[in-house]
Amino acid sequence: MRYAEQIKKASGLATQLTRQLLAFSRKQVLYPTVLDLNTVVADMGKLLQRLIGEDIQILIGSQAGLGSIRADRGQVEQILMNLATNSRDAMPSGGTLNIRTENAQLGDEEAAHYPYVKPGNYVHMAVSDTGTGMTEEVRSRAFEPFFTTKEKGRGTGLGLATVYGIVKQSGGFIWVSSTPRVGTTVHICLPEVDEKPITAIPTLDAWPEYPTGTETILVLEDDDSLRQVTCEFLEASGYNVIQASRGVLALDLAAQYKGRIPLVISDVVMPEMSGPLAVSKVRISHP
Repeated sequence: MRYAEQIKKASGLATQLTRQLLAFSRKQVLYPTVLDLNTVVADMGKLLQRLIGEDIQILIGSQAGLGSIRADRGQVEQILMNLATNSRDAMPSGGTLNIRTENAQLGDEEAAHYPYVKPGNYVHMAVSDTGTGMTEEVRSRAFEPFFTTKEKGRGTGLGLATVYGIVKQSGGFIWVSSTPRVGTTVHICLPEVDEKPITAIPTLDAWPEYPTGTETILVLEDDDSLRQVTCEFLEASGYNVIQASRGVLALDLAAQYKGRIPLVISDVVMPEMSGPLAVSKVRISHP
């Protein structure tokens, strides 16, 4: 579990912004399947509770006999994560997050109010909170990328923009209703498809034996968490590991080590001395 947390921390920041930008620009590669939205919401329920904290109550209202949708499950989960995070930030003193699903038939009335809506059968998901709400000015800009009302350092302004991009890329529609000091509801309508959801879960073949080694490896990385998890994995695989956070330290340790160092794993851009330069100097004493 400790390894998983380190991996998540080290890789999460690097992937989040890229995914959000791709989703908003509708360039992210999709793997759409036929889904039961009720199943996705139910599976995400416990994770969302841990995400937003125990002071916020999650209520899920799922209509029986809900129609199927065709969408990328990972992106639907991302929608729920982003909306739940926004709702949590809007309820700093706690409150209620309500997720409701239902079949919906959008007709001329909805098209007159929202000109971009195409009449037809949809699956409607409404995510509501009892938070601070939005003014009309803020609501009108809610889907703009990098627009945020949060203080500096508390968000990229891509949360709702990402949700918007995912919904549009999936052929659906989205709008927001909100009242200051009362709360906000995000409405999402995805086209209903006349197919049964895919429930089979692919199986993965496990390796019968994990490969191990005995050599010495020098790990040069200035990010503490990334260096730590890398070294722990290598040591668990039988390797003798020398670790350094700076190039100068790596040179000193390599010079003191009397055995062979057949491999160096190094970051490229680092303070004081770049990785390639440090490796070239280590190679002098350990060719």
